[in-house]
Amino acid sequence: MGISASARKGWLAASVVGALVLGACSSGSSGDGDPKSITFWFSTSAQDQGYTDLAKEFEAKEGIKVEIVNVPYDGYQDKLSQAAQANALPDTASVPSLDPLWVNQLQDLSSIANAEANKINKNLVTADGDKVLSIPSDVTAAGLYINKSLFEKAGVSYPTDPAQTWTWTDFLAAATKVREATNAKYDLVYDNSAARIRGWIYTHGGTGFQLGADGKFATPDAATVTALTEFAKINDDKVMPKSVWTSGQDPNALFKSGQVVAYYSGVWQVADFADSITDFEWASVPSPAQPTHATDINLGGKMVAFNNGDKAEAAKKWIDFVFQPANYTKLAQTNGYLPIETGLTLTYPFEKKAAQDAFALYIKEMELADPISSSGQANQTKLLLAKQKVEDALIKTELAKLVNGEQDAQKTVDAIVTGLNDQIK
Repeated sequence: MGISASARKGWLAASVVGALVLGACSSGSSGDGDPKSITFWFSTSAQDQGYTDLAKEFEAKEGIKVEIVNVPYDGYQDKLSQAAQANALPDTASVPSLDPLWVNQLQDLSSIANAEANKINKNLVTADGDKVLSIPSDVTAAGLYINKSLFEKAGVSYPTDPAQTWTWTDFLAAATKVREATNAKYDLVYDNSAARIRGWIYTHGGTGFQLGADGKFATPDAATVTALTEFAKINDDKVMPKSVWTSGQDPNALFKSGQVVAYYSGVWQVADFADSITDFEWASVPSPAQPTHATDINLGGKMVAFNNGDKAEAAKKWIDFVFQPANYTKLAQTNGYLPIETGLTLTYPFEKKAAQDAFALYIKEMELADPISSSGQANQTKLLLAKQKVEDALIKTELAKLVNGEQDAQKTVDAIVTGLNDQIK
C-alpha cells in the first residue's frame, strides 16, 4: 500500500496546528524529568510516518516514549537557538543544520556511525576530529520533473537515462514546444532556494560560491556570472514566472496545477507527487547538463542527540535504534528517503510506477554527478567546524533583485560574496 496523503495530513495537523508547535520551545528538556520519556524534534510537510512508526516500536522494546514534535521549517533554527538560550533543547532532533551556539552540547555518535553493521556513509557524517556530531537521516539531490501528460499530448520526446541527458538549451526548446502545443502557462518553475540555484550554476559549468583557502568565500568564476545572467533572462513570465523568485509564489503548487511543463526541485517531492497528483501523469527526468553533469547533493535532516542530563542515555539509544539497518530500512521506505546506509534492499511503498522510477533515476544521477555537486554541504561543514554561522538567505534576496532587473549578474554575485563574508568573523 502507498502512504496516504490523508494519513500524513492528519498526523501533521495534530503536530503542527496543535499545542506541540505552540509550545515547541517548552517541549525541550533541560535534563530533568522522566528518563523514560524523550523529545524528538524534526520538520516535514510530508515525510513523517516513518518516525511515528519507529517511535511506537522503540517504546514497545525499550519502554521509552518518544514525543515527536513537528516544527515548521521556517523559524526552526531560531527555535533551536531560543531553546539553547533557555536551557530547553530537545533530547534528540533531526535539524536542518548545526549551530555553533549549541554544537558543544551534542553527544558523540561515533559508536553509531562507525558500527560496521550500519554501513553508514562516513563521508557524509559531520565530525569534529573523532567525535561524530550528527548523522544524516537521508541524502537529497536536486532534479527535474516534467508533466508527462503534456509532453505526450504535444508529441515531444524526452530522455530517460541520465547517461544520455539533454542540455538546458535542448530542454528549454522542448518545453517551449510543449507549452505552445498544449496552451500551458509556463515552461518551467524553479524552487526559490539558495541550494537549488547551485544545481543551475553547476550544470552550466560554474563553480558557484565556494570557500577559499583563507576560509572566506571566493569571487565566483565567469561561468557563474554567465549562468545567472541566463537564469534571469528566462524569468520572463513566459518561460518562467517571475513571481516564484520575487514574491514567493509556490512552485510546487504551480506545477501541481497542471499548467506548467516542468519543475526543478528535488527527490523529496516524490512522496508528495505520488499521493497528491491525480489529474495528470508526471515523471522524474535527467537534469540537463550544459556541459557539466551535476546536481546539488545535500543531506536531509541531521540526526543529533543532546547532552540533557538523565535523558542523554535514552536519547542516544533512540538514535542508535533508528540507524539499526532493519529499522532504518523501514524509515527510508516509509518516508521515501534516499538512504545514508549502503547495502539495503529497499522497496518503496508507492503504488505509482513514476515514484519507483524516480528513485531509481535519482540514484543514477548521484552516481554520475560531478564532485562539485556536494560542495555546498562541504562548505557548511567547514564553516561549522570553524565556529562560523553563515546564513545564505541573502542569496535569494540578491537573486530577486537580479530577476527584477534591479542589478546585473556581476553586481549580484559581488553582493552575495560580500554578504556571506561579512558574516565570517
